[in-house]
Amino acid sequence: MVRFEGITKVYPTRRGPVAALEDVSFAAERGEFVAITGPSGCGKSTLLLMAGAMLRPTRGRVLIEGRDLFALSTQARAEFRGSRLGFVFQLFHLVPYLSVSENVLLAARGDTADLSRRCGELLIRLSLAHRAHSKPGRLSAGEKQRTAIARALLRRPALILADEPTGNLDRDSEAEVFRILKEYARGGGTVLVVSHGEAAERAADRRIRLREGRIVAVEGAGPSAGPEAGPAGSGAAGGAA
Repeated sequence: MVRFEGITKVYPTRRGPVAALEDVSFAAERGEFVAITGPSGCGKSTLLLMAGAMLRPTRGRVLIEGRDLFALSTQARAEFRGSRLGFVFQLFHLVPYLSVSENVLLAARGDTADLSRRCGELLIRLSLAHRAHSKPGRLSAGEKQRTAIARALLRRPALILADEPTGNLDRDSEAEVFRILKEYARGGGTVLVVSHGEAAERAADRRIRLREGRIVAVEGAGPSAGPEAGPAGSGAAGGAA
């Protein structure tokens, strides 16, 4: 579903070029939850930005659903990112003066009438219905992250990209976030998570370990159960999605 082919990213510096990633190749399939792990500065977030069509590799290709992201025009790439990708970040990125429902519907991109019902369904499934009209300042950290996840899932994206999504959460909230993401993968989505934590590694089907911009280990053998329905379907994860 998402494939990295010979990805290299080189940054110019005063001391000469520095490679953040070197010849990285792997794929994550539908129904799979993959954790990208490694020490700070090893290239994890750089790889996630490339999967999100926000950072062009120096060499190599990023393909999602068979499409070479950086062969698309700037406009087509932005449209693809908005319709087929979902993003979850450590700092939530909620708009403070909007309610929970309004923050989720920011991902509707003008299709509010069509997606308002789905928004309500997501809030119920993520135990946020009672917070629908609350502003972020009145939410716990776990509720803020579940709101951000609902926003990411609103359009049933093919790929969820999560960068340290539980870095500000307590252990119970952390477990809940990974349960939601794992359920989404089980419904036929694909989830890539960058994390330093052991909880992400336990939740993942596979772990891609990076060090100094290179893959040093691949652990796991793919999802333990194949997807029953795609992200738009009605299976367990499709429903949560």
